[in-house]
Amino acid sequence: MTENIRYRKYSVYLREKYGQKVYKIPINIPVTCPNRDGVLGRGGCIFCGDIGAGFENLSNSLSVKEQLHKNINYISSKYKAKKFIAYFQNFTNTYLPIDKFKDFIREAADFEDVVEIYISTRPDCISDEYLQVLDEIQKIYQKEITLELGLQTVNYKTLKKINRGHTLAEFIDAMMNINKYQFGSCCHIILNLPWDDFEDVIEASKIISVLGVKQVKIHSLYILRNTVLGNMYENNEFQIITVEEYVDRVVNFIRYLSPDIVIQRLVARAPKEETLFCNWNMSWWKVQDMIDERLEKLDIYQGDRYDYVGGKALRRFKNFL
Repeated sequence: MTENIRYRKYSVYLREKYGQKVYKIPINIPVTCPNRDGVLGRGGCIFCGDIGAGFENLSNSLSVKEQLHKNINYISSKYKAKKFIAYFQNFTNTYLPIDKFKDFIREAADFEDVVEIYISTRPDCISDEYLQVLDEIQKIYQKEITLELGLQTVNYKTLKKINRGHTLAEFIDAMMNINKYQFGSCCHIILNLPWDDFEDVIEASKIISVLGVKQVKIHSLYILRNTVLGNMYENNEFQIITVEEYVDRVVNFIRYLSPDIVIQRLVARAPKEETLFCNWNMSWWKVQDMIDERLEKLDIYQGDRYDYVGGKALRRFKNFL
């Protein structure tokens, strides 16, 4: 790990990889989620709003290339950027007929200024047939493809409570299939769900590490109006941990995380006008500063407790080998 860098930051990783800043461009395609349309469930996760995660997206009535043109023109003029990642962000982007899926991804891969493609999806929407399509596109266009899986928690009881519609087994299965190919992988995890405790956070870090996930996106929970979770929050049906406790969870998650894993973010952002709770009424960067300060104060580095792989118990015989 680079000196004075406490954890593998995504911005540093991209800059080292491409020699300059690289910006993600959100792409919104007309998809839904099997947990919303009745295949697995109705209403989606209890924290999910009607627009999903895409509050910064353009309309999905625009083609992939139209969205890329509009967003890249804006980012290029504002930040002088030249390289971009096409990010299929909203809802479940592998949950559509395979021919349509292939057309959307190929359209992004064919865009000259795009150097990578990110596809956000669910663990139960990964199959070899779709992975083979992505493998073909990656080889033809020489654009790296990363699959971002929403896990949120490793606690099976919490997964049921938040109406995810899948268990930990589906995540393990998806990662085992993804690892057969030369894809990137990213796991989305929320570290302050009300029904999780400190041990769940540590176990999440361990599972993500041993499954060979390449990147992780850590989120603080935000609560939207007009959601099941929002109604529960307004009825005082659960309590949110303090920001100090959240900082402690993130710091310890980092300690157990493989030092090879890139960390995309530590804190969430949310649309202010629709939000009941987000980051303890603090700016996201203030919470991130608190995390960085704690790491510095305690002299903690990513993976300094990554000691649980490779037959931990057998190390007692090390001096005899």
